[in-house]
Amino acid sequence: MELRRALAAAGYRTYPWQCGWNLGARPDTIERLKARVEQISPDRPILVVGWSLGGVFARELGRAAPGKVRAVVTLGSPFSGDPKLNNVWRLYQLVAGHKVDNPPIPRVTAKPPVPCLAIWSRRDGIIAPAAARGEPDEADKAVEFDCTHMAFGVSRRTARRIVQEINIFLKSLS
Repeated sequence: MELRRALAAAGYRTYPWQCGWNLGARPDTIERLKARVEQISPDRPILVVGWSLGGVFARELGRAAPGKVRAVVTLGSPFSGDPKLNNVWRLYQLVAGHKVDNPPIPRVTAKPPVPCLAIWSRRDGIIAPAAARGEPDEADKAVEFDCTHMAFGVSRRTARRIVQEINIFLKSLS
């Protein structure tokens, strides 16, 4: 909520994903997100911000519907390297019902064909920094924060800084 509040305060319209509880990747996850984007903005590309696994989905949405996605911002998202580069992969497998290294949607680490900003933290505690930062060719820009994984979504201070970084990034694309 803090992140959505900070984005709204900065003039962004924010929308929840409205796909229910995120219990891991499903075969229809990206199609459902494409439909959601069509509901939100049928005529203009949108900024997609994803926290943790949501950032992986955001990148795949950017790959699947590049004309609908202005840019992708990932927050502590395990999009790069070995999918076991996090401290919750075993829990993920229990909840999702599939192996973390064999998800029902393609796992592509290459940068999607849209601008990508990766925000990561050395102190994340859940996702390994290398997995959330990515290789130099996997994002257009990577910015290090000094926060925990949960702070990306619930810390007011972190949310304000995320908005600042998004604004800087989008301005650089103009």
